[in-house]
Amino acid sequence: MTDNWRMRTRAYLSSVLLRGFDRPVVLPRSWKSGLLARMNGTQSHPVAKHHDSGLLAIGILKVLEAALSVAVGLGVLHLLNKDLNDELTNLVRYLHLNEDGRLVSLAFDKLDLIDNHRLKQIGASAFAYGALKLVEGVGLVREKVWAEYLTVIASLIFLPWEIYELTRHPNIWRLGILIANLLIVAYLLWTLSRMRRRKQQD
Repeated sequence: MTDNWRMRTRAYLSSVLLRGFDRPVVLPRSWKSGLLARMNGTQSHPVAKHHDSGLLAIGILKVLEAALSVAVGLGVLHLLNKDLNDELTNLVRYLHLNEDGRLVSLAFDKLDLIDNHRLKQIGASAFAYGALKLVEGVGLVREKVWAEYLTVIASLIFLPWEIYELTRHPNIWRLGILIANLLIVAYLLWTLSRMRRRKQQD
């Protein structure tokens, strides 16, 4: 590459000498930039873009939520037109759970409230929730501003329901999910505020 550039430069200078200096010498723009870079001892390199590791982590988490929701939806569709009591009995035996346990007995009692129509509603809700989380996750991984707004709005919409469920059935898992979502909303609001300040400064 360097030898080729030198040969082109020599050929250009030779043509100038044969033509004479009665006209101003105008170098091509690409040659000017190359000469300036060599005079400065530097070469122009594109500036690497800084990626937000926080947005990447949140985006991956949302994609995992989407995968889990789709798995739940597929599992619910698998139960259509099947005897739920038999399916739950097989699951309890496969996991070696106590069939007379309080949680297992409660699950059997709840099965009487679930029919095919209810299963379809649960499956549709799981797929819709998974699609929302997938859009959020992909957008956040690609560091799209609209994805940050979408995640904040969706999290705030589900927040009252999460608080209601926590007050009805308090446990460490629901509390952890609530705290994680609050931290995600706080971080996204902080990034949006930081971006707005930078635009105002520019």
